[in-house]
Amino acid sequence: MSFYPEIEAFKTEMFKVSDIHTLYVEQAGNPNGIPVVFVHGGPGGGINEDHRRFFDPKKFRIVLFDQRGAGKSTPAAELRENSTWDLVSDLEKIREHLNIKKWVVFGGSWGSTLALTYAISHPEKVQHLILRGIFLCRPSEIHWFYQHGASEIYPDVWESYYNHIPAEERGDFVKAYYKRLTHENADVRLAAAKVWSKWEAATSKLFVDVQAIDDFDDPTYALQFARIECHYFINNAFFKTNNWILENIAKIKHIPCDIVQGRYDVVCPARSAWDLHRAWPEANLKIIQDAGHAAAEPGIKAALVAAADAL
Repeated sequence: MSFYPEIEAFKTEMFKVSDIHTLYVEQAGNPNGIPVVFVHGGPGGGINEDHRRFFDPKKFRIVLFDQRGAGKSTPAAELRENSTWDLVSDLEKIREHLNIKKWVVFGGSWGSTLALTYAISHPEKVQHLILRGIFLCRPSEIHWFYQHGASEIYPDVWESYYNHIPAEERGDFVKAYYKRLTHENADVRLAAAKVWSKWEAATSKLFVDVQAIDDFDDPTYALQFARIECHYFINNAFFKTNNWILENIAKIKHIPCDIVQGRYDVVCPARSAWDLHRAWPEANLKIIQDAGHAAAEPGIKAALVAAADAL
């Protein structure tokens, strides 16, 4: 099962959510269809035209938005007033602004983190969850990808990430990159952003996608992605505990949920999806055996489209 055909948004707007931040919000598909909100990854990843194509445009009212500092939202790469709880609040503001009573929440990678956090905070507003590449934002997950773990599978790509940081700072790569990504010198910020972003891009698919790596040659995109990600990760995603989502999962067990996970996902290993499923056995878990992390991989894409169609 492939994507639905390309479609244009029927409405786009810039929606002010704070004194600092204005979000890009768009709608596509059927204005009277089942409301579904697409929650992008990163944090800082932004949306693109293909994200509309997971859903039947005749049956869904498709809502997409760029989170604070990401994509077309302004100001770009801004870290002030940018936390998980600000984004949860933004989702509610968008839902109310669009006069939607309840909606389907669809998110992958960091989008799964935010979708779960939003659902736990506002369970009465969520009709169904469709999640991909589960990321619970626990310290163990950050350590695996940014300190040691994924480095053993992609040692060739890791080398650039590793060598960008002096030996005396390699005990905590997230801290070292945060120092550079928030540096007063723009050249220092950009150099770190490109290395950080390209590490993730190189590991996101079962087969390395050169185009995905090259996309981060764009300075704005690299800075949005790297600065916002690192800002969230050095702050434990602003959670009060290291396992906040699983500790609060009982609040959403009544909500139907589909989980799609790539077996060979290096960015968000299947352990997190399995831990979520063990805590929430009512959720339907589908592991795609020949896939990595990216939503656009054939098996993952087909399973996500099928999950939406089943509604």
